[in-house]
Amino acid sequence: MRKNLVCLLLIITGIYACKKETDPVFDKSPDERINDTLRHYQEVLTSATYGWKGLVYPAGVPGSVFGFYFHFTASNRVEMFSDFEAGSTSTVHESSWRLKALQQPSLLFDTYSYLHVLCDPDAAHNGGSYGQGLGSDFEFAINGLHGDTLLLTGRFHGSKAVLIRATQPEQDAYYQHHINRAIDSVSLILTYFRQMNIGANKYDVSINKDLHQITFTWIVNGKVKQVTTGYYYTSNGIALSPAFNDSTTIISSFENVKWDGSAITGSINGSNAGITETARPVAVDGSAPKRWYQHVADQGSYWASYYGFHVNGVDDAYHIIGLPAYVGVTYWPNINGPGSFDLLGFVLRQGSERPSVTYGPGYDAPTFTTDGRIIFNDNGLYGSLPANIQPVLKTRAAMADPQGFFLVQKSSTTYDMVSASDGKSWINWSGN
Repeated sequence: MRKNLVCLLLIITGIYACKKETDPVFDKSPDERINDTLRHYQEVLTSATYGWKGLVYPAGVPGSVFGFYFHFTASNRVEMFSDFEAGSTSTVHESSWRLKALQQPSLLFDTYSYLHVLCDPDAAHNGGSYGQGLGSDFEFAINGLHGDTLLLTGRFHGSKAVLIRATQPEQDAYYQHHINRAIDSVSLILTYFRQMNIGANKYDVSINKDLHQITFTWIVNGKVKQVTTGYYYTSNGIALSPAFNDSTTIISSFENVKWDGSAITGSINGSNAGITETARPVAVDGSAPKRWYQHVADQGSYWASYYGFHVNGVDDAYHIIGLPAYVGVTYWPNINGPGSFDLLGFVLRQGSERPSVTYGPGYDAPTFTTDGRIIFNDNGLYGSLPANIQPVLKTRAAMADPQGFFLVQKSSTTYDMVSASDGKSWINWSGN
């Protein structure tokens, strides 16, 4: 019996051994298979007649997108444009690229290029944060090819990217310098609030040219709604990615964009559209003035600003930074305790002592209007005034705007205070 069992086991072992040798799962080794895959993607990238349109979504800036154009050659060189800034839109840059197996097939841009600018740790180069830039990538894992679209994921930060086979008009738009950057002229609109009109629809829009983001703010049933999405430049204007959707209107692009000297004009979904100046926003945060005031009043604290008022496109319009020993300006409710006056205090550094509030205009309790404004009630000047008093007097006059100010909350501890009379004057406040 035991002898028969041993014979049976030997027969079974032999059968499986023979099957393993004669019926392999793959007909090529792992190295051969990965090399075939890399050759396949090499052929895909270099065979695109008109190159590739690229979209990169930096992981460090959610809701942002940057447009690229790539033309890959078999000698592992790539010609590249980027819509990051005007210079990179019109100037071709050549660098090197390669494919490599790094757990999965990966596309590497291994010399400094426009892609690297988004990752540059010097935030002065890209408007991001110091140490990581925009948190983007220049090495990408290939997730697969779907039709004419190659899907990529950044290997370090996880940024998403897509490469889409370009058409001849898209290639020509870059090489012939026809990318439309007219939307950049929005900075020539001097009001803080900019209004987009599409037929009967109106939105407050804020455009961040550094991060390629556009924020829409509007009112639905008396409530403020806000959505931020990314945009990239095209030959006609901009494309939004993802498209903006307010449940009644979808905006995927703003086309035929022009600057007419006072406004941005163009078309959206076949209808005339434009971005114009406005002193009063579409969506007023009616409770913001009281929130701003009480946030520091309840703590016995203050708001601080460095540059003072921005007026008609000019930062530090009243030249307060030039005051002797200047450190900053504060708005301090009840500066001498409950029931006392408020002070717009100018902070100076006195020798080796800690900076202190030295002078400034004082105010009785502010007035809060029913339509969401704050009005300051001047009650005089306090402290030892400087010899050059003009920066103080001009700042005081700005605060005395009889129409008051709208408050726009930017974060839990930052607000922008905007003149309600013309919207062309504002000051940024930071607290704690």
